[in-house]
Amino acid sequence: MLNMKAIVNGKIILKDEIIENKVLLYDSKIIAIQDDLEHMQGVELIDADSCYVSPGFTDIHTHGAFGCDAMDEDVNALSTISKGLCQYGVTSFLPTTMSADKKNLQRALDNIRKAASWEPKGAKVLGAHMEGPFINPLRKGAHAEKFIIKAEYELIKDYLDIIKLITIAPEIEGNMDFINDMHRHSHISFSIGHSNATYEEALTAIESGIKSATHLFNAMAGMNHREPGVVGAVLNSDIYCELIADKIHVHPVMFKLLMKVKGSDRIILITDAMRATCMKQGVYDLGGQQVTVKQGSARLADGTLAGSVLRLDEAIRNIIENTELSLPEAIATVTINPAKLIGLYDEIGSLEAGKSADITIFDEKINIKTTIINGKQM
Repeated sequence: MLNMKAIVNGKIILKDEIIENKVLLYDSKIIAIQDDLEHMQGVELIDADSCYVSPGFTDIHTHGAFGCDAMDEDVNALSTISKGLCQYGVTSFLPTTMSADKKNLQRALDNIRKAASWEPKGAKVLGAHMEGPFINPLRKGAHAEKFIIKAEYELIKDYLDIIKLITIAPEIEGNMDFINDMHRHSHISFSIGHSNATYEEALTAIESGIKSATHLFNAMAGMNHREPGVVGAVLNSDIYCELIADKIHVHPVMFKLLMKVKGSDRIILITDAMRATCMKQGVYDLGGQQVTVKQGSARLADGTLAGSVLRLDEAIRNIIENTELSLPEAIATVTINPAKLIGLYDEIGSLEAGKSADITIFDEKINIKTTIINGKQM
């Protein structure tokens, strides 16, 4: 049991408001938000110095950073990513796989399972996001086409405990049957992505249980006034949608439009970060393909965007600067919304009593001052 601690002198971010002159009490879990510490002895004080006190950030779509990737053979790559991410306010994440052969994909899932069992020394590994290989080759993005296959239960049956999210192209033969068959594993969510589905195909998939869209606008059938495509179906439904708010993958004008159409309670900011994040520009790899990172953009030789070098704190800053979202609304896109999508909102995502003491303290410019995970300052 950790010693009881209290954050004082902070602006505490709740779902719909920011409160001041309160005390956030916690050990390994949030205990209470109260007026003062009267009659309480032996409580360690953490002075927020008038900064914001937020639930910890969750990134449900990140391939890597700090020179490491979720597909690396060495499980310690996940440790490096984890320790690095917490510097930027991330308290939990889903290491995200790329399309690969069976051996390498299952090794990655084995590593993610191991990392999820570790005592956190950085951002917690919540499980895996399988971005490939159940996608459409026509919208492969940076995925190697030779590894793309139709959905196959045998490939994942031994990893149902660790997979939290699967990106899928529902229009591929057999993939809708797979989605329907997976209803019995309700803890796994599906996201439409790397898809060339028509509006009708996408809407049918959404009605059959698709809960989100993978990096909306990118690697999917776009919206045309005569063929609304995947984008049209996502905008015309209430599912969640990931957004890479680096101002490269999506024009910032679209941030504001997306908020008007979907509402902030259905947007999840992600990074889609690759191993070059927080590294020097140069040549790296993603999914076995060479990627050149230059001027904040990661691209294959043919110019295709290959993930990003975005950090989640930067994404928050970009969304605030380019929309009219309040700070609580913006923070919900990296806390409440991702936690709800992957079915963990009873454990993380807000500062409610009983939830994990995952806390991020930052200033008015979203510069991270302190990251606390399971009650421990990192």
